[in-house]
Amino acid sequence: MQKMKLFFIDGKEALVERGTLLKDIIDNYGLDKKREALLVKIDKDYFELTAPLKKEGKFEIVKLDNSMGVKAYARSLQFVLIKAVYDLFPESKITIEHSLSKGIFGEIHKERALDEKDIENIKNRMKGIIEKDFPIKKISVTKEKAVEIFKSYGMDDKLRLLSHIDNEEVKIYDIDGRYDYFYGPMVYSTGVLEKFDLIYYEPGFILRFPEEKNPSSIPEFVEHKKLAKIFYETEQWLNILEVGDVGALNDKVENNNIFELIRVAEALHEKKIAYIADTINEKKEVKIVLIAGPSSSGKTTFARRLAIQLKVNGYMPIAISLDDYFVDRESTPKDEYGEYDFESIEALDLALFNQHLNELLKGKEVSVPTFNFKEGKREWLGNKIKMPENGILIIEGIHGLNNRLTESIASQNKFKIYISALTQLNIDNHNRIATTDVRMIRRIVRDFLSRGYGGESTLSMWPSIRRGEERNIFVFQEEADVMFNSTLVYELCVLKKYALAELSKIPYDSAVYYEAWRLRSFLNFFKEVDADMVPENSILREFIGGSCFYKY
Repeated sequence: MQKMKLFFIDGKEALVERGTLLKDIIDNYGLDKKREALLVKIDKDYFELTAPLKKEGKFEIVKLDNSMGVKAYARSLQFVLIKAVYDLFPESKITIEHSLSKGIFGEIHKERALDEKDIENIKNRMKGIIEKDFPIKKISVTKEKAVEIFKSYGMDDKLRLLSHIDNEEVKIYDIDGRYDYFYGPMVYSTGVLEKFDLIYYEPGFILRFPEEKNPSSIPEFVEHKKLAKIFYETEQWLNILEVGDVGALNDKVENNNIFELIRVAEALHEKKIAYIADTINEKKEVKIVLIAGPSSSGKTTFARRLAIQLKVNGYMPIAISLDDYFVDRESTPKDEYGEYDFESIEALDLALFNQHLNELLKGKEVSVPTFNFKEGKREWLGNKIKMPENGILIIEGIHGLNNRLTESIASQNKFKIYISALTQLNIDNHNRIATTDVRMIRRIVRDFLSRGYGGESTLSMWPSIRRGEERNIFVFQEEADVMFNSTLVYELCVLKKYALAELSKIPYDSAVYYEAWRLRSFLNFFKEVDADMVPENSILREFIGGSCFYKY
């Protein structure tokens, strides 16, 4: 039997027979005294503990202080929840929908409406499954057998997904006789899933678990009512479109119904933008519209489309770029790593910005600066603006919801909009699509097509981007007067070919190789749609080019 060399983090080495289960290696070498192992990482690859050893390399235990560990934990906990629900309510249907309030929101559809007592019973049943420490088995079955299993469960979403999978063999998971399909690695047994909470959140539940940055406890619950409302609105949109999962979307592509889907999806966007413009019009004191959202939300296109709708209502929109109010480079604050923090609100000249806003609202003409990014300095090039009587300022930037940006302006004169790509489309009822993944794919495509950055560069920057979003955007999202969901149900079908082209270039020795592999695998669920079908005013054009509002 072939021996394989493993290098443990304590500096020790071992020769281990190929095919030995990774769980047995952990036990044999005493690598997990506290039973915290969720996955194993060998070099850049992640494996379930029940996988056989197939490669040599650096052998690491993945715990809850690792993002991949948290994802595997959450995914496995969802399976425990699903089993508990079907144990108690065999005729029900459970849907895992989206992240919310540092947890995962879902619904349980059954004859009698879900209530707090049901949630208490489900939670207790989950505890029982965890205490019994059932193994989470990964098994290979034929596609025909998988269809038979999910047909017996009445899971049409799984059947739609399987109908578009070419493989004749399918990997499914089993807990004590309950089978399901999950996209992504799972932990080896239910017994490691002790830390969780399940709360009633009308009309469903929120499943809660530890975070990577604090793996020893459940994070404090912070309600996000406005975010929950916009997710619900998107769910209603998908019902109108008759597309709730990837299988249903692929059906539309194969049946040549995708063009109608695109038109309706875009019309829903336009209707919402018009509604926001009408809401602003009703608030006669509003003079400043602030638009904020995380990276790759489509803020620029949204701002242009909103400006058009405001013109329909008789306004003269005037755009102000926050970029022109950066302080000179040497005055820019630095982050904890000693690098310039351009996303800090302190990187802006707040005093000058507020002075100019007040002067504009008083009808004065203002000379505005232009920031020279090459030189890292502010320049005065004679650009002047003045508010007409029917004028309204549109300001787009990451700090729009932070009151410090416009603290000298009365609240009744401001209207705040939060925009993000908050997908409700999921792979199937039990496998959600993370909104972060959609924005990441948008960013990869735009960075390459418009800025010449490769996918590896974008993925390498993403953790830093996320940290900035956590500090500067997400904490203020509930301050918005209205939220706009910029996701388009068909967009991943269009983005797929561009993103795959970039992701496939990332070499194995890259630090972001696994993330690239994960995104490639995820995108392969989608059928491709030609970019020519996307309207020129679509938010999607901000990422693939061809927008009527601006050129790359």
